[in-house]
Amino acid sequence: MSDLLTPDNAAAVRAQTIVEKLLHTGTVAVDELAALFGVSVATVRRDLMELEQRGWLRRTHGGAVPREPLLYEPFRYDSSFHEQIDRNLAEKRRIGLAAAALIQPGEIISLTAGTTTTQVTRSLRPGANVTVVTNTVNVAMELSHRNDVRVFVTGGFLTGGWFSLVGPATTQALSQFFVDKIFIGVNGIDAQKGLTSLHPEEAAVIQVMVRQAKQRIVVADHTKLGTVASSLICPITDIHQLITDTGASEAQLAPFRELGIEVLLA
Repeated sequence: MSDLLTPDNAAAVRAQTIVEKLLHTGTVAVDELAALFGVSVATVRRDLMELEQRGWLRRTHGGAVPREPLLYEPFRYDSSFHEQIDRNLAEKRRIGLAAAALIQPGEIISLTAGTTTTQVTRSLRPGANVTVVTNTVNVAMELSHRNDVRVFVTGGFLTGGWFSLVGPATTQALSQFFVDKIFIGVNGIDAQKGLTSLHPEEAAVIQVMVRQAKQRIVVADHTKLGTVASSLICPITDIHQLITDTGASEAQLAPFRELGIEVLLA
């Protein structure tokens, strides 16, 4: 898609707007897009067809929805899996968009496992020109169609929780990279207890990723604030920024602000 993105190309502007609207709302309608752009329905359908061919979306009757990687096909009828993905989905989409907006062309970023970091992955702007370092199989699959993103995936043992790779091979591979930004998904973030995970092996991997990053950013919806899981990732003082949603109360946010952590509401 990056070859479409020239400033004087109306089709490129429409394409980028369609992708961003999909990321924000989860669906777009042909009629609404035609009215928004002031073009014919046939023109919008051609835009959607081209975006589908490029792997950015899946067309539906009257519109389009985000493309779901083939990786998730075995979970099509797994209700618990889809419940995990859909929980606070609108909030996670907004967080993902806000996080992706912080990424600059040419940067090296790392992404941990999780549903919110998956939304960061999906929100990378067309023409991003970044390198992604991850221990998460689904992040790699989500980005497999992107010519503008270079992806490094660690080795390691695959865990069933959220497609993450763990173990000595994983931490060894991650220790070879210094990254500009890390986006951290957590099971809990507490001003006193720090960042926590339900899984000790996953926590050990994220600890290495945190050490290797210049800027450390937590992406977590408001339900994670004040929550403490079983395994420590790192103290709260290791974190520079927290991106959460507007459902967070001032009482939830104040302890982090008092520690000098920048809070961004999406």
